[in-house]
Amino acid sequence: MILGVGIDIVRVDRIRRWEEVPGLVGRYFHPEELADSRARGAGGRSLSLAARFAAKEAFGKALGTGLAGIRLGDIQVANDANGRPDIVLHGTALARLRESGGSRVHLSLTHDSENAVAVAIIEG
Repeated sequence: MILGVGIDIVRVDRIRRWEEVPGLVGRYFHPEELADSRARGAGGRSLSLAARFAAKEAFGKALGTGLAGIRLGDIQVANDANGRPDIVLHGTALARLRESGGSRVHLSLTHDSENAVAVAIIEG
């Protein structure tokens, strides 16, 4: 049963500005997300982080409660061997999913040079 659906869009330039502020992206992303984005090179890094930030926001919208009380680094977006995005929840984010009755989160990401979009569906 679907418990919630969320969608979000993030301008890639917003993330590029964050990258210019020392330590800022580390506040919003899981360490493995940062490592994965670095591996994509200078151009791909901002696109990757924008899509991942959109996924975090979409997850909060799917919960129906937003992200209040959730540490953003506890929401990790990873890719499987085929490149399919998956959301891995830790700590505060995992606790909130369980409180909502959710058991699984489905995720889809897309981006172009200017925008990144994510859709999250919570299944219970």
